[in-house]
Amino acid sequence: MTKTSSTPNASTASPASGGRPGLGLRLDVRNLSLLGVLLALVIVGGLTRPEQFLSTSNLQLVLTQASVIGVVTVGMTFVITSGGIDLSVGAILALASVWATTVATQEYGFGGILFTAVAVGLACGLVNGLLIAYGGMVPFIATLAMLASARGLALQITEGKTQIVTVQSVLDLGVPDSYVLGIPPLVLVFAAVTVIGWLVLNRTTFGRRTVAVGGNAEAARLAGIDVRRQRLYLYLLSGLCCGIAAFLLIILAGSGQNTNGNLYELDAIAAAIIGGTLLTGGRGTIVGSVLGVLVFTTITNIFALNNLQSDVQQIAKGAIIVAAVLIQRRTLRGGES
Repeated sequence: MTKTSSTPNASTASPASGGRPGLGLRLDVRNLSLLGVLLALVIVGGLTRPEQFLSTSNLQLVLTQASVIGVVTVGMTFVITSGGIDLSVGAILALASVWATTVATQEYGFGGILFTAVAVGLACGLVNGLLIAYGGMVPFIATLAMLASARGLALQITEGKTQIVTVQSVLDLGVPDSYVLGIPPLVLVFAAVTVIGWLVLNRTTFGRRTVAVGGNAEAARLAGIDVRRQRLYLYLLSGLCCGIAAFLLIILAGSGQNTNGNLYELDAIAAAIIGGTLLTGGRGTIVGSVLGVLVFTTITNIFALNNLQSDVQQIAKGAIIVAAVLIQRRTLRGGES
């Protein structure tokens, strides 16, 4: 009788929901809600600027712009799921983009630019990870210091000037002739990163350890997980995503600037939160984060097409974030009841 009565209870608490009954269903509802919001935005854009918004070129532009911040958001989702935060992603992206577009780096061609962007991102992620995991620093402080340092170094490298990319093989990836079945290469990279991120978070031991560390670091340690090493890997992953995003931005802009990635950290955190990733850790969703990115990118596009001021756009984003956090709190209360 004991085994029979415990089986239904065990079945209702799935690993994806962090072991809380009903949270998996609520996450599905959240994703459906985000899809509804995205559809509503598409309708608004189609009604206000039908010829421009619904054009193939504009939809390609929206997806391309979403690709850069989207790759950053995938890495951010892992970090937040583990109970951490990374305020330096925008600055790391800027540093990687300017370092990869120096005259000396461009002499090595396509491979040199890609390698440098990824290497700089990994190096910054390594510093963050060492300071947080083994240095005992609070993630907020460590990544804030990286933000200031990376921005300063990026400014020093460029001396405030824009670095133009002259490697044609890199520039060619941003032109329509390089599109695969009408899909820009940047979008394909974003899709690949998303799929890999989903598989790692939901189908691997690494993903389960990430959720465990975010849910209860001490319990994870007692269960045999090397919490410090896991956190180091997570910030390395975040740095890797920043490096990839930097390369995508170089393709998109055809240049490197110290102002690249401005406020990307806020957009990435906001997209992850409205997607359903817990800011306190213990639960993360790649699909929700990607939907959050698409919602914010679509809002930006609609505001631009309608010539609305950016301050109104920021207010709208802020309202969405507040609403998402309030819904998240209600979801948690429901899951614990």
